[in-house]
Amino acid sequence: MTPRGRLDIDTTREKLQALGCSYAAEQLDQLLSQAVGQDTPPHKFLEHLLDAELTGRETRRVATSLKLSGLPLGQTLENFDFAFQPAIERSRIDTLATGAWIRNAETVLLQGPPGVGKTHLCVALGVRAVQLGFSVLYYRFDELMTALKADAATPPVRVRRRRYMCMALLIIDELGFEPMTRQEASLFFRLVTYRYGRGAMLITTNKSIRDWTELLAGDEVLATAILDRLLHRAHVLSIKGRSYRLRDLEESLRRAEA
Repeated sequence: MTPRGRLDIDTTREKLQALGCSYAAEQLDQLLSQAVGQDTPPHKFLEHLLDAELTGRETRRVATSLKLSGLPLGQTLENFDFAFQPAIERSRIDTLATGAWIRNAETVLLQGPPGVGKTHLCVALGVRAVQLGFSVLYYRFDELMTALKADAATPPVRVRRRRYMCMALLIIDELGFEPMTRQEASLFFRLVTYRYGRGAMLITTNKSIRDWTELLAGDEVLATAILDRLLHRAHVLSIKGRSYRLRDLEESLRRAEA
């Protein structure tokens, strides 16, 4: 390549960087070499350059959104063992993975005993939601309650700006291991009431619906009000099966005995 050619490429790269197209600038040399070697038409070369920029930006967006969401790493739909839990209808999970329920501000309730994959599924659906372009926030229930208590005396106008109120999808994991106090139940009611019809929620719990009155400080009226909002246009999945953790322990013990 001539010195003049190098100068032209450098100038083009600088212009791409000035326009904020850093990913296209990084791949300019490689894509140009491929275009020359394959005699690619100019409009196709431009398309490949734009694709490189868009792919880079999307990768960065997903990575940033996942970091801000608080979702645990490594749990996806692709690595969930559906064969181990035949009670889970794969078709229902695939439908949820489209994200339509998030767009419609609906609720998903995953209920079942510990270890059956509720957290893996809720995290995996959260990851998929991020990939689809939705804003997502993940909390374990005790962490959420800490945040709600910290804002208990905050004026409603300011509370509505909190991330747990305004994200497209709020994921609440591990609800039900400890009964709520009356204050906690009231704060949870405030959260559910505000998000009702405004934002989607995904909740995992080890409690069946009939046990929610006991969970919510024994307040039947409050439990009815919360469930009325949560279960309206809700997707309820009851998971019954063996524990993944116990399966892994059994396999470890077998290997140790072998």
